[in-house]
Amino acid sequence: MPFQSLFIKLPGSAKINFARFYWRNVSRILGLDLRIFGKLAEQKHQSSSQKRPIIYIVNHTSWLDIASIGGLVPGAFVAKEEIGSWPVISTLCRLGRVLFVSRQRQSTIKEQQTMEKRLEEGGNLILFPEGTSTEGSHLAPFLSSFFVLAKPISKNVAYPIPIIQPISVVYDRLGMLPVNRFRRPIYSWYGDMELTPHLWDFCKWSEMRASIIYHQPLYPEDFKNRKQLSKKTWDIIATGTAYLRQGKSDEDIKKII
Repeated sequence: MPFQSLFIKLPGSAKINFARFYWRNVSRILGLDLRIFGKLAEQKHQSSSQKRPIIYIVNHTSWLDIASIGGLVPGAFVAKEEIGSWPVISTLCRLGRVLFVSRQRQSTIKEQQTMEKRLEEGGNLILFPEGTSTEGSHLAPFLSSFFVLAKPISKNVAYPIPIIQPISVVYDRLGMLPVNRFRRPIYSWYGDMELTPHLWDFCKWSEMRASIIYHQPLYPEDFKNRKQLSKKTWDIIATGTAYLRQGKSDEDIKKII
């Protein structure tokens, strides 16, 4: 925390790289192995030399998503406002440059401007468009409003239009055995579950694994509106998470990337 407190005040990518280093080590301490398919998108269109920020769209099942994705992806999370009041967690989030949103209509414009400024500075964002975490057995509908940054209403925007990269995450091994619907709550934190008992059950286990698919990036200009972009992203992640839950072979998974 002292190191990141310093880095966050300095220009350059040290604050981004150190945050990723931190979360990678959190995953190691927790005994979480990461199996990765695909590769992260490049910050430019194939037909252009202009660098573009990236919005990583990820399905959301657990607080573990912060450690697993945060250790891999060079971006800042967008989280619900309540987390900003949690002891210790809120401090870690702010050091990780998390953007907090209330999702209340009266503050939408201000929060959107905050995210636009981050994109204008060349930063990347990590979004969970389901709006909340789920138990991991299905993908909840995406809120298309999360895609307004990629398909803005006004054409006169100060930031470069970002690339969208869908990412599928499934926690598929526990004690080196496949995770079924009875064991999924060990990982998943959702609904009215209390955090302390959940963490207690989780810490009894070791030898865990998360499988992650970096899907091919999507370019907003190839879609008519944000609903089409949202639907396409949902379809990709729904297929990816289904393949991972079903324990498809590596060869089959590579076919859908």
